[in-house]
Amino acid sequence: MRMTLQTSAAIILSAGIAAAETTVRSCDRTVTFDAPPERAVSHDVNLTEMMLVLGLADRMVGYTGISGWKTLDEEMRAGVEELPELAARYASKEVLVGADVDFFFAGWNYGMRVGGEVTPETLEPFGINVYELTESCTHIMNKGKASIEDMYVDLTNLGRIFGVAEKASELVEGYRRDLATFTQDLETGEPPRVFVYDSGEDAPFTAGRYAMPTALIEAAGGVNIMDDFEKSWATVTWEEVVERDPEVIVIVNYGDVTAEQKRDFMMSNPALAELAAVKSDRFVTLEYVEATPGPRNIQAIKTLADAFWAD
Repeated sequence: MRMTLQTSAAIILSAGIAAAETTVRSCDRTVTFDAPPERAVSHDVNLTEMMLVLGLADRMVGYTGISGWKTLDEEMRAGVEELPELAARYASKEVLVGADVDFFFAGWNYGMRVGGEVTPETLEPFGINVYELTESCTHIMNKGKASIEDMYVDLTNLGRIFGVAEKASELVEGYRRDLATFTQDLETGEPPRVFVYDSGEDAPFTAGRYAMPTALIEAAGGVNIMDDFEKSWATVTWEEVVERDPEVIVIVNYGDVTAEQKRDFMMSNPALAELAAVKSDRFVTLEYVEATPGPRNIQAIKTLADAFWAD
């Protein structure tokens, strides 16, 4: 009888462990979690905000990669006020291991570099599971163009990983309804040609086919003039921009150079004087946290649509 009870207890324990396991796809990997992470770290402002909207601040031991480039608005400062920033820019493997991290939410060029010291493979021996930002998967595998669905997938997977799937589902369904209602009532015409200006004076850094602004622009009724640029975020030439003649310029606001300074540069550059957007002074600003995958993407679409169709 004693052996039977022990056997039954083992079966129940085994069933409990199995029930707690969660498996998700992360880029080209399958990642299994035996239990929800308890010492998580997120990289960058947009990924950190995904964690916050899911109510996961109490499962985090910090964040990385914000103050080195960006500032937090009041809402985000309140969300992370109890958490330390473990690295102003890129975290080292030593920093993550030293903080006894068990989960790292990052992406390719969002805290991790191909061939770098911090990757899923280099962190695995230290018991640190990594979930990769879906938009960034294009750096390591074949992936379709950027889509708002990328953000929904990440929220859904984070919800499953941390055991808050119901909350994640409610958030995603709310975003879907909000966007569907907005776009249904949106009166559009011929899609405006749009250029995303992130940074750079000698050559512009912009969003290509695989970066989130392409999806945001399309949802707002426009077309990214670099839609055929088979990159995520990368540098092009001013000659290419002039040739494609954007009617609207989206400025991504972050870093030491302000959005107003970026606009002034384009407005005062003789080489850009004949751009339709420059001649009509049609600029719209998105904050970095709006232009990258995250909860503010829906508002970003509305901001763009207002700029595209205000007249």
